[in-house]
Amino acid sequence: MSSSGQAELDAAGITEPALRAAYTTCRELNARHGRTYFLATRLLPRERRPAVHALYGFARYADEIVDDLDDDRPVAKKAIELDALAGSMEQALRGGPASHPVLVALADTARRYDIEHRHFTDFMTSMAMDTHVTGYASFGDLGVYIHGSAAVIGLQMLPILGTAVPRAEAEGPAAALGVAFQLTNFLRDVGEDLDRGRVYLPVDELTAFGVDRELLLWCRRTRRPDPRVRRALAHLVAHTRAVYRRAEPGVGMLEPVSRACVGCAFTLYRGILDEIEDAGYHVLHRRLTVSNRRRAAVALPALARALAVRAISTHG
Repeated sequence: MSSSGQAELDAAGITEPALRAAYTTCRELNARHGRTYFLATRLLPRERRPAVHALYGFARYADEIVDDLDDDRPVAKKAIELDALAGSMEQALRGGPASHPVLVALADTARRYDIEHRHFTDFMTSMAMDTHVTGYASFGDLGVYIHGSAAVIGLQMLPILGTAVPRAEAEGPAAALGVAFQLTNFLRDVGEDLDRGRVYLPVDELTAFGVDRELLLWCRRTRRPDPRVRRALAHLVAHTRAVYRRAEPGVGMLEPVSRACVGCAFTLYRGILDEIEDAGYHVLHRRLTVSNRRRAAVALPALARALAVRAISTHG
């Protein structure tokens, strides 16, 4: 375990060896797969970071059951494994034994921060949809999936981040931010999702611009752009920017010590939309990311703000 990871667990009062090991597993998953989230989490006070790692670690573990492109098991078998995970999760949340370290950390985090169990149940419902749903007719249909896969992530995070207003007031923007991040993922990963047999971009939105699954597959296969796809993606980027605008007031509703973290994630993730635009929406053949230089340019000022707030809260 890294010294910084040990310091986080010490600050959070997590002392039992098996529990420390479980949280460390989640932290490693976050560091390896969620570079933007992991960087933003570093802006939180140390004692709150393990809980965020636990939420990410569990979500990543569930997601990999469904979406690992190197896993050639039949979808039906993945569905059975996902169902078993959901059952193990419910058991762990009720205080029973946990079948995997990510569930150990998740159950402990849910208990420490009194996170509603239904948010985890809704998440698993959406993960199960990925085993049998390959497309969505409209944003209304997609909304069912996005609630469980994204909106509830924001709601899970709120008790950890803390709010400067009644929590109910902050729930709408928090859910919207989760949705904005997920829509950004759909736009960034549209090519990879095609490889998995899925299209998350609503059919009616694409049809309005003369785009269908076959055209997207052609662009993916030939690595050639198409003006109809470009116009459709530009429209969906504009839609996603509107969701970010709905979410933005929520940053100021958080406790001051958490604002730099969420503000950093907000700016970096919204920046992926800039990368998509800069690429001329020619993204089906590659996965765009935020550059390390861009991450540093956003994270360093955020770190300065976070440290200033912590100093004020400590000495004020």
